[in-house]
Amino acid sequence: MYDCIVVGAGPSGGSAAYHLAKHKHSVLVLEKELLPRYKPCGGGVPPSVQRWFDFDFKPAVSLTVNQVRYTWQMGDPQLVELGLAEPMWMVRRDIFDHHLIKEAQKLGAEVRDNTEVTGIKWQSDRWLVTVKNADQTEVLEAKYLIAADGARGSMAKWLGFKERKKRMGAALEVEAKVDTNNDATLHFDFGAVNNGYIWNFPKADGYSIGIGTFRGGEEKQNLKEIAQEYAQTFGVDLSAIKQYGHPLCLWDGDMPLHTQNALLTGEAACIVDPFTAEGIRPALFTGMLAAQAIAHSLNGDREALKNYTKRVQEEWGADMAWAQRLAGLFYRVPKFAYKVGIKRPAATKRMGKLLSGEERYRDIADAAIKRLTKGLIPGMG
Repeated sequence: MYDCIVVGAGPSGGSAAYHLAKHKHSVLVLEKELLPRYKPCGGGVPPSVQRWFDFDFKPAVSLTVNQVRYTWQMGDPQLVELGLAEPMWMVRRDIFDHHLIKEAQKLGAEVRDNTEVTGIKWQSDRWLVTVKNADQTEVLEAKYLIAADGARGSMAKWLGFKERKKRMGAALEVEAKVDTNNDATLHFDFGAVNNGYIWNFPKADGYSIGIGTFRGGEEKQNLKEIAQEYAQTFGVDLSAIKQYGHPLCLWDGDMPLHTQNALLTGEAACIVDPFTAEGIRPALFTGMLAAQAIAHSLNGDREALKNYTKRVQEEWGADMAWAQRLAGLFYRVPKFAYKVGIKRPAATKRMGKLLSGEERYRDIADAAIKRLTKGLIPGMG
């Protein structure tokens, strides 16, 4: 019997496995895909996440960038320095996620890929996890479970969580293997898509181009058509590249993340930033916190899992409440927001500090909201 089974080998699952193995707990990671597996994602990661780990992420970094180019409806370009002490990392998720998993394995974590979890059951003092690999079915045992199976995963439902309050966004992404001409700039376009933006994150061997809506529940838009027009400005023909659509489970208020000997992490916990759609950093963070909570619980702390929910709410959710307010205003007056916010170099530097963890939304949101509110007043926008 394992101390913990982690379902999902993404950033939160890998982070949890690494930190559990680091504390000498027996941990098994189950991943339904064959590793390394492709994952559509812009792949922006702040180097500040390095402080949570004792190994070097640099081998998994494709490119570093320290400047941003903004456009409004594909025109009116603005080039701004991020102003970070260390440039932002650009990663390909198949390489980044697998690098983390391999580091967890070095510490003793077991990993089974190409293995699908088909059911779970609590029995007496343990979880029984039914898995399918090829044509064989097996039942595994663990004292604790971590659900790190993403926005589409079944674990939260199986664990008995009530229909959770979700704000789902949508994204369409492609990985274009093209000559970027040494482009080391983050690209964002506002105005062409409602309630979201288009992005182009360079990698060493190409571009990660995506388009997303981050408020949820709005009218449908032809994301493929808009993204195709944008990609053409970089000489990329999206019609010739496989496109991936996927949901984003955005933070939309605090909710329980713990139950009987089990925790939710990453997108299964709906922790994606509702303003920027940042997901990798909070996934790594919640994976680490989940591992710490289970380690404490294994050592007799009966409040450890409850305290995990509390910590995520206090250390991430409190900031996301400000992010949600900011997003609500920003996407209501996007043209005004672009004019008074995006085009100001200071705004980009503040955002860089947010992503690096040097500042919190609560530090900047009040002033930003007051500035954006002017756009809602007739004659002020």
